[in-house]
Amino acid sequence: MTARITVRNGSVYLDRQTVDRYFPGIDAVVILIRDGDLQILPVHRMAAGGCLLKIRNAAGDRVASAADVFLEHGLQEWTAVDLEAAWSRDLGALTVNLSVN
Repeated sequence: MTARITVRNGSVYLDRQTVDRYFPGIDAVVILIRDGDLQILPVHRMAAGGCLLKIRNAAGDRVASAADVFLEHGLQEWTAVDLEAAWSRDLGALTVNLSVN
């Protein structure tokens, strides 16, 4: 199964269906850019840190801000809508291959 996400100015936008499917009951994620992939990993304990999955609207869509991660890779102003993301069992993360986007 795949999902669609949006990235805008250092923030990752996830619709409610994506959050319910891949991050049920999760309030924070870790966002990384590694090996040409954007990776969104669930944080199971808030004490572990990460980016809050803030509620964006009444529909339950979420947003996580990771400006520092995108800045580190020169992508602080990058905007991409409707990116195809897939769950990686090996990484335990929702991933987007940035080389095709």
